[in-house]
Amino acid sequence: MSARGKAQGETVAQAEGFSYAWRALQHRNFRLYYAGQGISLIGTWMTRLATSWLVYRLTGSALLLGLVGFAGQIPTFLLAPLAGVWVDRLNRRQVLIVTQVLAMIQSFALAALTLSRHITIHEIVWLAALQGAINAFDMPGRQAFVVQMIDRKEDLGNAIALNSSMVNIARLVGPSLAGAIIALSNEGWCFFVDGVSYLAVIASLAAMRLKPGTVHRHAGSMLAQLKEGWTYVAGFAPIRIILLLFAIVSLMGWPFSVLMPIFAGKILGGGPHTLGFLMGAVGVGAVISAVSLAVRKTVLGLGRMIPISSGALGAALILFGLSRNLWLSLALMLVCGFGMMQQMAASNTIIQTIVDENKRGRVMSYYTMAFVGMAPFGSLLAGSLAHAIGAPKTVMFSGACCIVGSLWFATRLPLIGSLVRPIYRDLGILPSEAATPDSMVEDSVVR
Repeated sequence: MSARGKAQGETVAQAEGFSYAWRALQHRNFRLYYAGQGISLIGTWMTRLATSWLVYRLTGSALLLGLVGFAGQIPTFLLAPLAGVWVDRLNRRQVLIVTQVLAMIQSFALAALTLSRHITIHEIVWLAALQGAINAFDMPGRQAFVVQMIDRKEDLGNAIALNSSMVNIARLVGPSLAGAIIALSNEGWCFFVDGVSYLAVIASLAAMRLKPGTVHRHAGSMLAQLKEGWTYVAGFAPIRIILLLFAIVSLMGWPFSVLMPIFAGKILGGGPHTLGFLMGAVGVGAVISAVSLAVRKTVLGLGRMIPISSGALGAALILFGLSRNLWLSLALMLVCGFGMMQQMAASNTIIQTIVDENKRGRVMSYYTMAFVGMAPFGSLLAGSLAHAIGAPKTVMFSGACCIVGSLWFATRLPLIGSLVRPIYRDLGILPSEAATPDSMVEDSVVR
């Protein structure tokens, strides 16, 4: 082949690869959701940064930063299993519309109190707790609803990756906008913009055309279904092991974000713009990670990425605790964002691929518990440790815990591969047993 022909072939391959990375957007319902949720999430990340800065401005306390994080997430931990049962019983779109309306009301209440200068730490804690209760139903509902928006199951992994990219583009844009708005006025306008942004996702949900018969009716009691979901999660090793590492990282690794105002203000000598840059760097790393997942053509090999990404997050946190340079800290936050997203999306994709459909809502409620539910304890622990030993030593300890967890998970990869292999064969992801030796197949599942 001539040099010109080879170059043209590479260009076509690159174009096809780029198109393949966006294939889930061919589905109309997911396209609507992607647009509406993308707008809403920008407002959500604005509120997250504005809330942290508001608490820090009012109190200057690392302990209270952790307390607000705890209050906003502990209801999710307590209510998520029950919410998962409801998600399996009810129309998931209707559940999401209700949660978005309630979240919009919560944001407007926060905006009104802040703009009128009546806001205190007590109102912040109670409104954060209300949002946590809403999230207990919203998060497993959204996770389980992704399958209904995708007509071809082979596009599920791509949809999860694109959803992750959307979250982290918002993580990049939202804090940057919030930092600018806070510098020009105050935090209340961030909350107001967040409230308005919920209209976009509500409209997108209302405009969807879903196939009939997507609601599963269950004759058993809610208690029986709750027990059934727990037995399934605890008894199926791949899901149990993935969720355990996810819970460890959510408890010890992810809560570093509640300490970011301290790093921005005291450690790096900046202000709200510095906080926005740090959180934006996390978003950039996460977007890069999501894009790398979107261009993947198969779920095979994701298992190995889980311990690698968790270990990378831990190492970056240790170095971040040692850094006193803004540019180095931004680079390390980028690595943190990459590791966080890679572990989260890889875990989500594998679980969504292998879970039984009639238990999807309940399993995703435990995923929510591991993702968000462990974070309140992590936030409280991070705030308490930072109060006692300082923020830098706290994130270094957190990073070490993430590395230990990743090493433990790596020892369980052979077991995960052996149990997931038959499911992948049934789904057509792997060739038949006669066509490929077991050792080669098992290795490809996790590596």
